[in-house]
Amino acid sequence: MEVLLIAIPFAWLGMLGAISFLEAPLKFRAPNITRELALGIGKLVFRALNRVELVLAAVMLICMIATRLSTRNIQLLFGATAAILIVQTVWLLPSLSARATAVIAGEEVPNSRLHLVFVVCETVKILLLAVVGVMLLSEFKV
Repeated sequence: MEVLLIAIPFAWLGMLGAISFLEAPLKFRAPNITRELALGIGKLVFRALNRVELVLAAVMLICMIATRLSTRNIQLLFGATAAILIVQTVWLLPSLSARATAVIAGEEVPNSRLHLVFVVCETVKILLLAVVGVMLLSEFKV
């Protein structure tokens, strides 16, 4: 159980980095891909990523309970990570998806800072997950 608890933040971090900071911007630079197609792909990919993140957060919470992890700092940092994930799930991703749907439908959408908010959230989650992972390594003396 401890190994799983340690592995989750690093796997989660890797997924975020690969999808949010590598795949997402690169797809818009692919030859012959339209903005609408890239947005449609992005909606699918980020919906799937969000579902996987929710599962990882749930499994991590279960592992923290099962191992009786009592380190308050790790709990708080994981809580902050989970809070960001919940905000993204409930508000940010649905709002971005609605904007993408409007663009795909050919509608003009007003400028928005939602993408900037999303990038900031992803960056903070990556940093939090890295710190949690390192703290767990030292907590379990791996």
